[in-house]
Amino acid sequence: MELKRRNTLIYGVLLGIWLLVVAWQVEEHLRVEAAAKTDLLKRSTDITDTLSAVVRALRFRGEAVAQDRLELILNELANTRANELAGSLGVISIALLNTNGDPFITAGNTNLIPKEALTEGELWTRDYVTVVNPVWGNRISAENASNATVVFPPFREFSNSIPPGERFDRRERPPGDTNFSRNMTNRPPSNAGAGHGGFRRPPWYRGSDEDFRALIAGRELHGLVLTMSTENLRAISLEDLWMRAIVVFFAGISALGVGLAWRNIAKTSELQIRLVRASELNSHLKEMNLAAAGLAHETRNPLNIIRGMAQMISKSNGPSDLRDKSRAIVDEADKVTAQLNEFINYSRPREVRRAKIALNAAVTEVVRALNYDIEEKKIRVEIKIEPLFIEADEQLLRQALFNLLLNSVQAVAAEGQIQFIARAEEAAGASLEIRDDGPGVAPEHRGEIFKPYFTTHQKGTGLGLAVVQQIVRAQGWEIQYESNDPKGAVFRISHLKVVA
Repeated sequence: MELKRRNTLIYGVLLGIWLLVVAWQVEEHLRVEAAAKTDLLKRSTDITDTLSAVVRALRFRGEAVAQDRLELILNELANTRANELAGSLGVISIALLNTNGDPFITAGNTNLIPKEALTEGELWTRDYVTVVNPVWGNRISAENASNATVVFPPFREFSNSIPPGERFDRRERPPGDTNFSRNMTNRPPSNAGAGHGGFRRPPWYRGSDEDFRALIAGRELHGLVLTMSTENLRAISLEDLWMRAIVVFFAGISALGVGLAWRNIAKTSELQIRLVRASELNSHLKEMNLAAAGLAHETRNPLNIIRGMAQMISKSNGPSDLRDKSRAIVDEADKVTAQLNEFINYSRPREVRRAKIALNAAVTEVVRALNYDIEEKKIRVEIKIEPLFIEADEQLLRQALFNLLLNSVQAVAAEGQIQFIARAEEAAGASLEIRDDGPGVAPEHRGEIFKPYFTTHQKGTGLGLAVVQQIVRAQGWEIQYESNDPKGAVFRISHLKVVA
């Protein structure tokens, strides 16, 4: 339970660290986006400051700027000659605003200027950003009168109201006027120009004072509308987003790797604890096994005494009932003695002493040892073994073969058949099969036949096949059971080491 709580704590800490990394990367991405937006707005401010400096350089007659010259600058900034694409500054369109906030000079793609930007001052869309900035010269005097810069239209448009025959080039002096310069620059203020930076109505202007004031009011430069492309901003944002995603991905992979490593460490620790406990239990079982073997060995001595005394009584001249009972005691003592011998044999440590053995000779001697039982049931035994020499412990090999042959003799019916088949295999190996035509083993019992004390024979002890498996494993071999078609059983011992 404690290990489970510790694993939950470790996994929770790893998940928390990963979530912190995710939050950190999201915050950094938002910071990068905000910095990119700030940089874009700073570029719009720089463009506005540059245009303000240009306005100061192009002024004439106090606060006036010629539209022809200003349009050249605006078109270059908007880059209209490049198919209305964003130039190096990313400017899509420019519009100059008058006192009423209405555009009166535009350049670039003016369709991209949303009306909402004129009231909100800043409007962001996916592809563009529109910013409204004040232009230098938009200031308030002590009398709260605007001193804005006026953009004069081209002279040909400005002089359309002059009657025919009285138009003149602004570089020429009007006929009969010897004080042109003084009249344009040093005339005292008049009501016609009041409220518009002190501009006087030129003497050649034939319109009314109201027309002149309306013309000047619509030409006062108060602000600048810039529409700039956000393509660079989106590229920076996307690149940073990919980088943050990679960081989050590898952080997740790292957290997952640490989690898996901790899981393996926890499993390894648990397995080590289990191995220690299993080793302790194994040691305890070995001690119990030795104690049981010793007890079984010590039990045989009084059991032999009981058997001998019962045998003496059965041979005496006593009553027949007593002799019969004594013979039954002898038979039961023999059964118990056989079981004790099997148990002692099973519990005995297997010390393998390998030597070169002729497999055919070993099988022949085992068959000869059980010849009485074989002839009693008229069993046919066939030995089909190639002339092979294997490396094995001779005594253990004969004991294993004896138990397998005895198991087959007990299983087959009268006049049955048993076969010993051995053949060489690849990589200096061989296999030995003991086949019979008995009833075989039921499918539900095939996984238990090598377990101690499991038997299907009434007279069996259940340790014969367990001893065989113990011997086979001690010598590095393998044994397995298969069904023999059409009936019977096959016990195959494989991985026998063949020697020259």
